[in-house]
Amino acid sequence: MLTCLSRTLSPCSIFFIGLVMTAASANAQQDTSHHGHASGVELYSPYTSISVTPGQTINYSVSVLNHSSSTQNVGLELDGIPRSWTHTLKSGGFDISRIAVLPKKQENVSLQVMIPLKVNRGYYHFAVRARGFTTLPLTVIVSKQGTYKTSFTTQQSNLEGASSTTFTYNAKLVNETADTALYALESQAPPGWMVAFKVNYSKQVASVNVNPNQTENITITVNAPDQVKAGTYQIPVFATTGSTTAALSLSVVITGSYAMELSTPSGLLSTHITAGGEKDIALVVKNTGSAPLKNITLSSQTPADWGVTFSPAKIDEIEPGAASQVTAQVKASKEAIAGDYATTLTASTPETSSHADFRISVRTSMLWGWIGVIIIILAFLSVYYLFRKYGRR
Repeated sequence: MLTCLSRTLSPCSIFFIGLVMTAASANAQQDTSHHGHASGVELYSPYTSISVTPGQTINYSVSVLNHSSSTQNVGLELDGIPRSWTHTLKSGGFDISRIAVLPKKQENVSLQVMIPLKVNRGYYHFAVRARGFTTLPLTVIVSKQGTYKTSFTTQQSNLEGASSTTFTYNAKLVNETADTALYALESQAPPGWMVAFKVNYSKQVASVNVNPNQTENITITVNAPDQVKAGTYQIPVFATTGSTTAALSLSVVITGSYAMELSTPSGLLSTHITAGGEKDIALVVKNTGSAPLKNITLSSQTPADWGVTFSPAKIDEIEPGAASQVTAQVKASKEAIAGDYATTLTASTPETSSHADFRISVRTSMLWGWIGVIIIILAFLSVYYLFRKYGRR
């Protein structure tokens, strides 16, 4: 082209055109040096598209590579990141905005991005920019819709048992807000019911501090009144702060209360017996609870060599408010001496029991009494006979 132009242009014109083309070529090389790999500066991170849930923190490792033959002082910034997202750029433990990279070397930068809890589901695109050199595009995929609330849950909210049972629920309290929250723990149980809260299975508390996006294990114990009727009861419990409240409904199914009373028809708990003799004691087993008593067994604790047998030996069932008659046959030891002895009789089921302590007095046998009388009479007659026979001599 210059050959063609040289035929029509003067030497000065040709020199001027050559000078302009050389300058344009130099400018093109300079422009290329400010973009991408050709400039000698490159940004690299292995994970450029990450899927997270609301409240998570992403830690990127970004390498700043200098492919040129001179030291590069690289300014770093984030471009296009949402305003509500918190982020930091660190190197060597310091927050940075620029970093110097030696020729043919690299420096590592830590980029931390904190996803807020209140965020919409979707794709978010932003970039790390090395000012005047290149950019590193990044994508964050928020996999579910974010919230700004408290979660109070339990896997088992329905428990069943007798009124004497301590009902224990294991719950999780999740602070899904951006701030540390102090939660007041309370319940709206019916009158007479007792509800207690324990944190991490330790001491009883009325409130608990929970850090952002953290979980506390809450143990809830519920005790019913002694004479509560059988039925289903709802126990609402709450975790409350100044800005949010989470409610949990606990269900308690009361099968009834189990209680019994063992006594005698007259209420008297004492009797007497002779050594080696037997004595029948009439007993009454009464169901004083609100649930049927089943498979009632009877047992005794007696002095050594004593024995007790029951008739009947077992009661199949007693309805609430009803009673059953039992006879206890007590047999004293033949070696028992006169005095008072304690014997305990017990009626029991798997749910409850009742016992009666009897005072049993042992008396001397009438036979030995009559033998004693005869011996005394014989002794008196012997003395009288001897006195009559030898008294006149």
